[in-house]
Amino acid sequence: MIEALANAFRVPDLRRRILFTLAIIGLYRVGAHIPAPGVPVQQIASLVEQQAALGLLNLFAGGALENFAVFSLGIMPYITASIIMQLLQGVIPTVERWSKEGESGQRKITQTTRYMTLGIALLQSVGLLTVFRQSLGITFDLVTGFIVVTTLIAGTALIMWLGELITQRGIGNGMSLIIFVSIVARFPVAVWQSVSAGNWGMVLITMFVSLFTIAAIVVMERGQRRIPVQYAKRVVGRKVYGGAGTYIPFKVNSAGVIPIIFASAMLFFPAQVAGFFPDVQWLASASRALTTGWAYYLMYGGLVVFFTYFYSALVFNPIDLGDNLRKNGGFIPGVRPGRATVVYLESVMNRITLPGALFLALVAIGPQAMFRATDVQLLDAFGGTSILIMVGVALETMTQLESQLKMRHYDGFFK
Repeated sequence: MIEALANAFRVPDLRRRILFTLAIIGLYRVGAHIPAPGVPVQQIASLVEQQAALGLLNLFAGGALENFAVFSLGIMPYITASIIMQLLQGVIPTVERWSKEGESGQRKITQTTRYMTLGIALLQSVGLLTVFRQSLGITFDLVTGFIVVTTLIAGTALIMWLGELITQRGIGNGMSLIIFVSIVARFPVAVWQSVSAGNWGMVLITMFVSLFTIAAIVVMERGQRRIPVQYAKRVVGRKVYGGAGTYIPFKVNSAGVIPIIFASAMLFFPAQVAGFFPDVQWLASASRALTTGWAYYLMYGGLVVFFTYFYSALVFNPIDLGDNLRKNGGFIPGVRPGRATVVYLESVMNRITLPGALFLALVAIGPQAMFRATDVQLLDAFGGTSILIMVGVALETMTQLESQLKMRHYDGFFK
């Protein structure tokens, strides 16, 4: 790996891209420590430590929320808007048509996602001020509230711009790298808190469990089922086309971390609503039941499995895949073209999604259960969801570096 990194810095274009990416990440981390004007940071930090929903937002914001920094909302408004746009592609015909129009359609989707991101950032910033008023009794006058909301929205827009800059001129996916950096930034703080509490044994056990979890995630992320495909020979003039064999790769975990994000949002939404209405007792009881105890684990695991199947069915269309195979003269050996191919692809996808969904549920629930049993902060900051995101982003970035090095006849990371 060290040799591969040295080779990457020997290539001028790759060196510029890597340094540019590091510079943008450094700028993002600076913005996570600049507080918004006119807010009591210490009171907000104590509230973030007490509420699980705010703690989750703080994790994905890289600790910016406890500082109530310019980047307090993090990249989550953009991620939420992107997920909504993906869901709308299967519901609204206009959005589906945009997704099939190539570059012009993608520009429309990107622009709509940007506007939706700003709208979600507006709702979240106003919601945060409401939570602070209800929980801490902090009241903002009209001018201060307007400045704080505008600052948070501007910070979200700046993060979105920085992520797009990394994608265009750097290495890897900018939005994914920002989430990666936000989670990694919380790791040293969690280690120090755990060590200061004297939990040396639990810290070592946590590190061992984390390494085992990383290895399991790498195996699941790289695992795939390859469906063989043959193409019939066609004679066009004096040339013969087709006749070659290939395969369709079906990933075991095709949904990635999106089911966990969906399930977390569903479970923590009542807690956020309860923060807006603290006097409604039944709403507070429902939020506590959905965020603590066995009901939380059962519903969390069930929602993760459900959303894994839901998202896999959304992004994978066996009818279109079967039609494309038939139009190009391709067929799966032993399976008749047409309806039989579609049924076969659906059955394979359903079977291979089950172990991936159960694995995601175990990764999401296991570390959280250990954290609530031991109260080790390292498990909270370096839990299954965080590890899954970090490993996925790291593998994606290394794959891009690998392809760049191979193009220039260098040995890559994967040997």
